Amino acid sequence: MRKRKKNQVRVSKFGKLLYTIAAVLLLVSPLSIVFSKATLAQINFEVEKEKKQIDQQTKKNESLTMAINELASLTKIQQVAQEQGLSYNNSNIKTIEEK
Repeated sequence: MRKRKKNQVRVSKFGKLLYTIAAVLLLVSPLSIVFSKATLAQINFEVEKEKKQIDQQTKKNESLTMAINELASLTKIQQVAQEQGLSYNNSNIKTIEEK
């Protein structure tokens, strides 16, 4: 049998496993933090890009709504009717009363 030197501590298999797990955690945790921050930054960039597209589409929708309202106005309808040769005849208008 070999004799142990004084002050030499023998580490069990369980202790070696714990040291290995601790070392792996110390190496992996900073990498996972960096990865998660990078992913978060990329997602924030995509969110801002989508917000910008939404704003542009909202402005376009408002512009189209204004164009629709302009084309549906009474003066525009009368102008198009006159261009098509239609005339306004008040005697042909019939009103129906609701009961």
